[in-house]
Amino acid sequence: MQYWNPTYECMSREEMTRVQTERLINTVKRIYHNVPFFRDKMQKKGVEPGDIKSLDDLKKLPFTYKQDLRDTYPYGLFAVPLSEIVRIHASSGTTGRQTVVGYTRRDIDTWAEVMARTLTCAGASKESFIQVAYGYGLFTGGLGVHYGAERIGASVIPISGGNTKRQLQIMKDFGTTILACTPSYALFMAEEMEEAGIKKEDLKLKAGVFGAEPWSENMRKEIEERLGILAIDIYGLSEVIGPGVASECPCKCGMHIPEDHFIPEIIDPVTEEVLPPGAKGELVFTTITKEGLPIIRYRTRDISSLNYEVCECGRTSVRMDKVSGRTDDMLIIRGVNVFPSQIESVLLEIGETAPHYLLIVDRKDNLDMLEIWVEMTQSMFSDEVKRLEDIERKIRKEIEGTLGITAKVKLVEPKTIERSEGKAKRVIDKRKL
Repeated sequence: MQYWNPTYECMSREEMTRVQTERLINTVKRIYHNVPFFRDKMQKKGVEPGDIKSLDDLKKLPFTYKQDLRDTYPYGLFAVPLSEIVRIHASSGTTGRQTVVGYTRRDIDTWAEVMARTLTCAGASKESFIQVAYGYGLFTGGLGVHYGAERIGASVIPISGGNTKRQLQIMKDFGTTILACTPSYALFMAEEMEEAGIKKEDLKLKAGVFGAEPWSENMRKEIEERLGILAIDIYGLSEVIGPGVASECPCKCGMHIPEDHFIPEIIDPVTEEVLPPGAKGELVFTTITKEGLPIIRYRTRDISSLNYEVCECGRTSVRMDKVSGRTDDMLIIRGVNVFPSQIESVLLEIGETAPHYLLIVDRKDNLDMLEIWVEMTQSMFSDEVKRLEDIERKIRKEIEGTLGITAKVKLVEPKTIERSEGKAKRVIDKRKL
């Protein structure tokens, strides 16, 4: 079994606790003195940096929410002067306002380190050719994998997403050994390969690191069979660092978290009490080495559990279980965070339809598809077909601009969408995740 940094990946629990405690104490001090927003939160809870002396004291600290990043948009949570920020990324928000994350030079170094561990879990080495088919740009996926691959000394092929025929040609001609993309795109590539008459034996692919969207064990088996590779799951959050927050090893029994950088907790999402190891609940992260945007007890809304037993691979780091759901109504479609409230905002802004809508998510040809049903008003029902097509086009364009993904919009007759006395059912997810 190969490791990138065995000192930390195979560290004893006692030594890891010592490292985490020291780094947590320093992080809390820095945040308290450098981020007025966090200082105010801590004071309201009656907590001072001196109160944090051990990992058990972590529960005394206030939670951080995605909304906090929106409320302090764009740079309100940064803990260093902007002159020290060398990179800015952002992820989508519920109303079009993005959550902004900043990195110092040392943060970029940390990110490369945790991604080097992730890629090594997949069998990468300096002999590897890593094809990065995650999107580059404000999305953290592409550049996150890129820097980790460079840290290992592998040959990076920074192709980004899309242009599948070219992806396959390059994969074949350049001798790609590791593929990094969303799992649904990997399956789509497999189908395109078959259509193009490219056999898996024609490629040098050995493994794939797949994340940014939920996927099932059946999907993993299909990817592994059709591409002839080891497929491992990776997990990341822009607010925590990007990809590199957790990764499976070849044992496929949970995703290893680099605990020397991130402390995970599982809480009851309702009572907010910390749950014991093995219990299912909401995953919460505290960063303990980040400088630009250190974050305390960030509520991910992802449902998981933690396993502290030593893995068969020899790594001692805690493993998180595959995310089994969320505590909010967020959907992940083709790697993009989508909230029903975003659709609602667009429809209300346009104001030409009834306020009733339904999101239908499906997976066709192994790619996520989003169809949005929007109810017409009674007066629209008698409008000309051309006018209705114009409204559909307008809604589709606005939604694409807000979400950053394409969606099919379908105007439906009044009273078509089922009404509810309780919480409205806004989503039908037909994907077998």
